[in-house]
Amino acid sequence: MVNKHPEVAATARAERVRRVWPLVSGIVALVLVVALGALITARDQGMPFFVDTQWMFVLGENRAPVWEFLALVLNYLGAGVMASFIIPGAIIIALLLVKRPWGALYFVIATVVTGGTVQLLKHLFGRARPDTILVNVDFGSFPSGHVANAAVMALVLAVLFPRLWVWIAGAIYTLMMMASRTYLGAHWLSDTFGAVLLGVGIAIVVAAPLAAKIDGERRIKGGLSRWNRSPSQSSEPSPDEAI
Repeated sequence: MVNKHPEVAATARAERVRRVWPLVSGIVALVLVVALGALITARDQGMPFFVDTQWMFVLGENRAPVWEFLALVLNYLGAGVMASFIIPGAIIIALLLVKRPWGALYFVIATVVTGGTVQLLKHLFGRARPDTILVNVDFGSFPSGHVANAAVMALVLAVLFPRLWVWIAGAIYTLMMMASRTYLGAHWLSDTFGAVLLGVGIAIVVAAPLAAKIDGERRIKGGLSRWNRSPSQSSEPSPDEAI
């Protein structure tokens, strides 16, 4: 049977291919996390890399009360009740209030999976933390739970609300969390890089099966659902509808 709309079919195939590459990149990020953890474990007692020790030296040479205050604030935001219930709860409620239930589900799954995977990797690799720690910490240095939570939250919100300022705010928050964890001596720099890869990888992989629902909610909120199109808009099906 001849396809009456070859351009629509071609666009649909292109759309499917476009969605495969983010999933591949997410899987690659998770593989890199495991590879980095294995490399750390292969070193003598998880000894730090040169970049780890040099970064700690730079931080030690530039200590100031204001940086310690900011680091402690971020430590508070990224741990305990604040990180486990208050901040996630506020985000979930906000998503539900703006009628983004699939977005809320995406956020819940991504954050829960990230938290569980962090603990799994901590016990799997068992890397020792730096000698000087200024805050209370749990077992295992690799990867950083604070940074992984910051990264997954930043990317999930960027996926749900693809605006430049959301990407910038998420990147700044994640970088600040990376700096704070090393400033407080809770993690090596490589722990924070592994955590970013973990959070980003999980956010992308979890988004894959929910992509259609997330896109649908975004279109409805933007007035682009097929039931809410203006007469001037084309009657041709969108790539997603043609799939």
